[in-house]
Amino acid sequence: MSETLQFRGTLRGHNGWVTQIATNPKYPDMILSCSRDKTLIIWKLTRDETNYGVPQKRLHGHSHFVSDVVLSSDGNYALSGSWDKTLRLWDLAAGRTTRTFEDHTKDVLSVAFSVDNRQIVSGSRDKTIKLWNTLAECKYTIQDDVHSDWVSCVRFSPNHSNPIIVSAGWDKMVKVWNLTNCRLKINHSGHTGYLNTVTVSPDGSLCASGGKDCKAMLWDLNDGKHLHTLDHNDIITALCFSPNRYWLCAAFGPSIKIWVCLF
Repeated sequence: MSETLQFRGTLRGHNGWVTQIATNPKYPDMILSCSRDKTLIIWKLTRDETNYGVPQKRLHGHSHFVSDVVLSSDGNYALSGSWDKTLRLWDLAAGRTTRTFEDHTKDVLSVAFSVDNRQIVSGSRDKTIKLWNTLAECKYTIQDDVHSDWVSCVRFSPNHSNPIIVSAGWDKMVKVWNLTNCRLKINHSGHTGYLNTVTVSPDGSLCASGGKDCKAMLWDLNDGKHLHTLDHNDIITALCFSPNRYWLCAAFGPSIKIWVCLF
């Protein structure tokens, strides 16, 4: 792809690194961000040429860096993970925490909602993956066949007919877990460096992983096989699929690269 995306504007408000952003198609004028300044910010997009968006609410509660944030499918709630070892569930309209999740023994690096918003998964530097309900009760800690290093990213598949969790870690592994019994379904190996991110396609058929080795690897979640490796020249820090599944976006250094994935 030779096209260049057009820069529209910068949102200014955080006092530290922005670690994650979240959006919801039901609210096209809203962006949620989290930062190493220990806060989350709800932004209202104005799309004005001189000021593309303004901070609407700043959410306080975490006592350390906020590493990850996701939105519920209805856009009413947010879930954040922090180096303070906790997760927080936020009521965005009220701008406050409704639940605090405490069971990890080290920094929480990644969080995710299930498609129906009834289950939550988290990954941590304590090398565990935990399943929670929305009442902040830890229902299960995955202990068998676990990552041997930090769990850097966890994601649910949106495919109801194949209920799985996908995780990536600093042990260079992508692991697929059966959600019904929390047992390991398959290990995906091939990366030669630690992994920062994993993402699942909107139809749940594919996942992509990336990290230190500057490669994005595509995996078939239905057949459990490696499909393709996309080479790059810098560490991949984030990956996401477009809503139609066919574009894979990768963040690295100061840039974003988009691949067309026709598999």
